[in-house]
Amino acid sequence: MSGGAASPGHGRTRRRRESHGASVSRALGAPRQARVRAGAEGVPEIVDGRSIEVVRESWLIEDRWWTGRPLRRRYWEVLSAAGRNLVVFHDLVGGEWFVQAG
Repeated sequence: MSGGAASPGHGRTRRRRESHGASVSRALGAPRQARVRAGAEGVPEIVDGRSIEVVRESWLIEDRWWTGRPLRRRYWEVLSAAGRNLVVFHDLVGGEWFVQAG
């Protein structure tokens, strides 16, 4: 399987207003960094302060392994205790966690 997540700067954009009134653009689907506490098996338990109630699905993406910038991510589709559906991923190369924006 190749690709998986949209990279920043590609695809449609949406504009939003910052608190100081300036308008900024962000690619739709662009991931944003997240604070995640994971359990012993790497399963997200808390995402940005929200407890995770259910893990619906998990999958691994490995791509560009032949380049100097390989992509290796473990994705999780989860449901927060508040009922919010989230897709989070752990960048297994860099170690950071991200929420896939919608």
